[in-house]
Amino acid sequence: MIQNPKRYTITAALPYTNGPIHIGHLAGVYVPADIYSRYLRLQGKDVAFICGSDEHGVAISMKAKKEGITPQEVIDKYDGIIRKSFADFGISFDNYSRTSAKIHHDTAQEFFRTLYDKGDFIEETTEQLYDAKADQFLADRFVVGTCPKCGNDGAYGDQCENCGSTLNATDLINPKSTITGETPILKSTKHWFLPLDRYTEFLTEWILVGHKNDWKPNVYGQVKSWVDGGLEPRAVTRDLDWGIDVPVEGAEGKKLYVWFDAPIGYISSTKEWAAREGKDWEPYWKDEDTKLVHFIGKDNIVFHCIIFPAMLKAEGSYILPDNVPANEFLNLEGNKLSTSKNWAVWLHEYLEEFPEKQDVLRYALTSNAPETKDNDFTWKDFQARNNNELADNLGNFVNRVVVLTQKYYDGVVPNPNKFNEVDEAALAEVKAYPAVIASSIERYRFREALNELMNLARLGNKYLADEEPWKLIKTDAERVKTQMYVALQITTALSILSEPFLPFTAKKLNSILKLDGNLKWNDIVDSSELISPNHQIQTEKADVLFAKIEDEEIQKQIDKLEATKTANIAENKKAEPQKELIQYEDFAKMDLRVGTIIEAEKMPKANKLLVLKIDTGIDVRTIVSGIAESFSPEEIIGKRVTVLANLAPRALRGVESQGMILMTTNAEGKLVFVNPDTDAPNGETIN
Repeated sequence: MIQNPKRYTITAALPYTNGPIHIGHLAGVYVPADIYSRYLRLQGKDVAFICGSDEHGVAISMKAKKEGITPQEVIDKYDGIIRKSFADFGISFDNYSRTSAKIHHDTAQEFFRTLYDKGDFIEETTEQLYDAKADQFLADRFVVGTCPKCGNDGAYGDQCENCGSTLNATDLINPKSTITGETPILKSTKHWFLPLDRYTEFLTEWILVGHKNDWKPNVYGQVKSWVDGGLEPRAVTRDLDWGIDVPVEGAEGKKLYVWFDAPIGYISSTKEWAAREGKDWEPYWKDEDTKLVHFIGKDNIVFHCIIFPAMLKAEGSYILPDNVPANEFLNLEGNKLSTSKNWAVWLHEYLEEFPEKQDVLRYALTSNAPETKDNDFTWKDFQARNNNELADNLGNFVNRVVVLTQKYYDGVVPNPNKFNEVDEAALAEVKAYPAVIASSIERYRFREALNELMNLARLGNKYLADEEPWKLIKTDAERVKTQMYVALQITTALSILSEPFLPFTAKKLNSILKLDGNLKWNDIVDSSELISPNHQIQTEKADVLFAKIEDEEIQKQIDKLEATKTANIAENKKAEPQKELIQYEDFAKMDLRVGTIIEAEKMPKANKLLVLKIDTGIDVRTIVSGIAESFSPEEIIGKRVTVLANLAPRALRGVESQGMILMTTNAEGKLVFVNPDTDAPNGETIN
């Protein structure tokens, strides 16, 4: 670990511009990275917080083909949506670039050329899958087939999402092109490979020995598994029509593999930022006194801990990351987040439905962050954290302090009298919080750090509850001045320490307290007081920091997800295959008639059975049907039904059932009646 670095380069995983940003992205990468960057700035550190849109690769090409537009149109559309989402949620990048920018193309090609000229690549001709009808080589995601390991018939050419196995497209059984549906052929093509196996000793020493005690167990464990399993050369080029040209002779029509060009996007984005700010970019990537930290999700661990470091090591002039604090995945209401299935909470939609509640979501995601294991976001938990923690704890304390200061002193901070032991203990505890919270942040334990912030609010609430200034004001007004002075010091400390976690709330607090926002992290420790006597705070009634979220608002979100689930089931539901052929005479034997249910009751001691009286037009007969778990007797009386009238009678629990009614299932798998046209009278036959 680097001690006392001169500067920090902080990167957040480049989001693919093939869709908007959802809460999983925010929880896994961007909020933790933002908390860390904001904290360091409050410490007065030199910080470059870098990100950008990842705009190359198969994901973009697939999206373009699906929507019938060009890759450029795809990236322009989603780059705009993503940028706005980040800005709306206060993600404080120093620079957000694009890998389609010229500076990135130039930087990536220069990086490739440096390694090429040094002889660090292996050049090989291999056989790859080729779609003759589309006249193109098939990238991994343009091939589907049967997984050779688990038998899943929907595996992609790079991975089986059913069993999690990493695959090569040529491993698939019965591969098909997703472009034309044709069976691809094998065709020879030349590519360049990074020989990762050459870096096994370096990676073992650097990570498995050097970072054994300071990297997160989930990161360390995945790296160890890959290294122990044996590293193999990995292609850095591919046959694609969208991406960065390979800048060497004989590579016409080939592009840099997106995994190679994307992490170089951190470097090109830093260059872009430095040029705009009049800085030198190189110290942020090449000075040993710089601390480089990558914030990513667990699906990017291999790229940031093995492949990109091997690239940097091969180039020779770059520093290596000090830490890669990758998070696990966030699920949604018990199911894996999925862009393709629309199983997500999209940031741009969230703000339409919960305006000005950015910090509520930041709080909920941080307090439930998947730091060491996969966690689950639920709307009920989101509501509880807002109502019980933000509103009842932090919001309640601030509101009481502001209201009492306005009521007793017209919004002027009172001069304190002599402090007693309780006052001194509270003020001393306030001064301890910056170090406590900082320790958690610097160990990338953001959930723990946020809980400590809330403990400071709890300290304030307890102080007021124990001291009861609203009662004492009648008998000892001088003592109340001291109490309110102490409470205002706690409130001001909260305005500083909350800024990394709840930047919009911190801004509101600064406005209420009429502070200029220039107080720094260590001022809480170093200053004798944070807000001075006779300082005027806001005199008009302040808005409530955190309004309660009602059950109706939450139910609306749950219903929205249920509708998505129903739509997914309907879209993915496959019809049962056709049964064996029958002759017309077989069908003609069935007597299908229109009927109406005129009576219905539950079968005693049977959860699934209803006893129905049905007017078939030729008689009124009893039919026992196993639909009691789907329908109550009351709701089906008068229901028009189709009856198989000549089914041989059968006794069920002592009741003779004289036929059967026809049912099917809807998209949700629920039973529904197969209804005849309402104009058809009872007894009409169905031919």
